[in-house]
Amino acid sequence: MLIAGLNKTTLLDYPGCVAATIFVGGCNFRCPFCHNGGLVLGPLSQQLYSEEEILAFLQKRKNVLKGVCVTGGEPTLQADLPEFLSKVKEMGYRVKLDTNGYKPDVLEELLGKKLLDYVAMDIKNCPEKYAVTVGMRTRESWQQIHSSIKILKASSIPYEFRTTVVKELHTKEDLIKIGEWIKGCSFYYLQQYQDNENMLCRVAHRGEDALVLEEEASISDFEYFHGYAKEEMEQMADAVRQVPGMTGQVILRGI
Repeated sequence: MLIAGLNKTTLLDYPGCVAATIFVGGCNFRCPFCHNGGLVLGPLSQQLYSEEEILAFLQKRKNVLKGVCVTGGEPTLQADLPEFLSKVKEMGYRVKLDTNGYKPDVLEELLGKKLLDYVAMDIKNCPEKYAVTVGMRTRESWQQIHSSIKILKASSIPYEFRTTVVKELHTKEDLIKIGEWIKGCSFYYLQQYQDNENMLCRVAHRGEDALVLEEEASISDFEYFHGYAKEEMEQMADAVRQVPGMTGQVILRGI
């Protein structure tokens, strides 16, 4: 496991559960608005933790923490993820996985082994715009996402789909198409885009070896994306709720 970050206590990352969040380095997507650009482009430049360090920490915190959230980067790219999660589960922890959904085979394996208690899966955009949104050359990337959607909808554990809504990349029509794609899901979160100096496009602009903004540079020099206003987000959420078959809750997050 390439573990490149640790949040020792969080009340936000795992719904209804006091948890620790483990950040895994590396990702197969290149979403330019990603807030963890350093983890994606330069994971070895981050503070690294050994698996033994993390497991020792979790052992000590068993009386305080109830859950562990594994995020990234993209955790399902780690070949030893099943073995690591098995050790976490043996301690009695509940496990939440954050994933981009590109590895449905891994998702299915983890569910089959009962190593997951909650999954949050990103839906980056509607199928027609998936490749450009995630920075991939192939336009077939949405097919793996479709498989993961089906796997989660057929599973017995709590899960959520979520989309970070970026004004330059998403329209109301795009979100309606996503609603048609995932209809029948339990929860769909529309997350308001928030600016961040670690956004992937900024990290790429600086270069992998310069992961900190130069002192003389201002944030405005690197602004590429914007979020919708609260009223616009509410209108888009209402539009998704009207999609036939969208029986799950459509919830705004980050407003």
